[in-house]
Amino acid sequence: MTLSLPAVAKLNLFLHITGRRADGYHNLQTLFQLLDVGDELHFTTRTDKQLNLQCNDSSLQGPDNLIIKAGRLLQQHTGCQLGCDIVLDKVLPMGGGLGGGSSDAATTLLALNALWRLKLSNQQLAALALKLGADVPLFVAGHTAFAEGVGEKLVPVQLPEKTYLVVTPPCHISTAEIFQHPDLIRNSPLLSLETLFSRPWRNDCQPLVEQLQPIVAITLQWLVEYAPCRMTGTGASVFAEFPDAASAQHALANLPVACRGFIAKGVNQSPVLAALADTEFNN
Repeated sequence: MTLSLPAVAKLNLFLHITGRRADGYHNLQTLFQLLDVGDELHFTTRTDKQLNLQCNDSSLQGPDNLIIKAGRLLQQHTGCQLGCDIVLDKVLPMGGGLGGGSSDAATTLLALNALWRLKLSNQQLAALALKLGADVPLFVAGHTAFAEGVGEKLVPVQLPEKTYLVVTPPCHISTAEIFQHPDLIRNSPLLSLETLFSRPWRNDCQPLVEQLQPIVAITLQWLVEYAPCRMTGTGASVFAEFPDAASAQHALANLPVACRGFIAKGVNQSPVLAALADTEFNN
């Protein structure tokens, strides 16, 4: 049995860090916007417990990939004796703050739950997903959402489906390095969602990343000539909202050398949920 599913990107429309926890993680408030662009994964069931991963980027094929970890976690949790051959068509940049690795892991949990007929609820899958990373439950839930805690406390929201240009400068940001850095802003006040929606949006990680990676600041200086812009997650990707695809395409046509960019539409529900609902495995 074979199943192909997307693994979409996300943007942090705002990201406030409200404190550091005793376990070293950080509490935050963020607005996750799902996009209609992402990776593609193809799953073929095996009758043994073997989990194999092939990718158009061979550096991602090791056992530490979150896709393999997601499959193993599901096997351990359920005792399932099946395995899977997985092919990843990697589109999203690594270390870009777009949630690509987390989204791949979430799509793997959803796909294998369906293929292996495990019948775990989305709530059960989300609890497992948190063991893989703070962003993974978002992609399991599959809805644009306001998040608190480490990012796992999700409240679905409906946003206008806008057009974004996403640009990734030629650098790699370590999320761990940013969150461990002494200069990171960690004292943003806890605010209600209503208050957050009424104020200008910002990313508390952006000043530090601009300092550590000046190319991010330079890319933002270029993009702001076309539209208001900011960074997503811990970077390095930056984004701007445009009134239509044509105006976004105009900016994309002038993309700085060595940067990567794509145009995407914000979506309230992840395409992975619709794709799963259309398969024979949804019952």
